[in-house]
Amino acid sequence: MERNEIFLGIVEILKDIFDDDELEIEESTSSEDIEDWDSLEYINIIVAVEKRFKVKFSVDDIKNIENVGAMVNLVERKMSN
Repeated sequence: MERNEIFLGIVEILKDIFDDDELEIEESTSSEDIEDWDSLEYINIIVAVEKRFKVKFSVDDIKNIENVGAMVNLVERKMSN
């Protein structure tokens, strides 16, 4: 799967979770950029990404995700293993 496909999939997940089709998301977007992105929503995002891309994250993986680009990198790495 191409990096851009992973990014677009994550964008779709975020728009769905935050119920906002107008949400503008870049690779640098983080929890600080989206008002409703709290720890509970973060768990929902992680579960949705794992389910969509059929990957599993470790606790260390999750702790090291600082923005959408890092999440794309992680999914890309997990899918190549």
